[in-house]
Amino acid sequence: MHRISCNWIANAEKDLKWAERMLGEGDYDYSSFHCQQAAEKALKALLIALGRQPPKTHSIEHLLNLIEKEGISVREVWEAARLTDYAVEARYPDFEEPVTEKEAEKALHLAKAVLKWVRRG
Repeated sequence: MHRISCNWIANAEKDLKWAERMLGEGDYDYSSFHCQQAAEKALKALLIALGRQPPKTHSIEHLLNLIEKEGISVREVWEAARLTDYAVEARYPDFEEPVTEKEAEKALHLAKAVLKWVRRG
């Protein structure tokens, strides 16, 4: 479909590796943060491939909406919009509800799905 920005995808893959590592170490907050980052960077790579300058946002929903405006159905990965919750709050010690193992596993599943979807183009 489109040539995906290698730098953005490479960084998304690094975040995904960190997410897996943090999950394995029981650091669910940082694992989920890296999942959000992986999805965000992958979606921004797709926007760049579509000739769009990605906005400075952590909102996965906003990025998906922009991609959809380009005529690409995002239904398959829409659930990843929930990763936005992990963009900032999960990294701070006063985060009201720490991320559970189950939530972190779901975040990893969503992030992997986004990267796979973007690569498939």
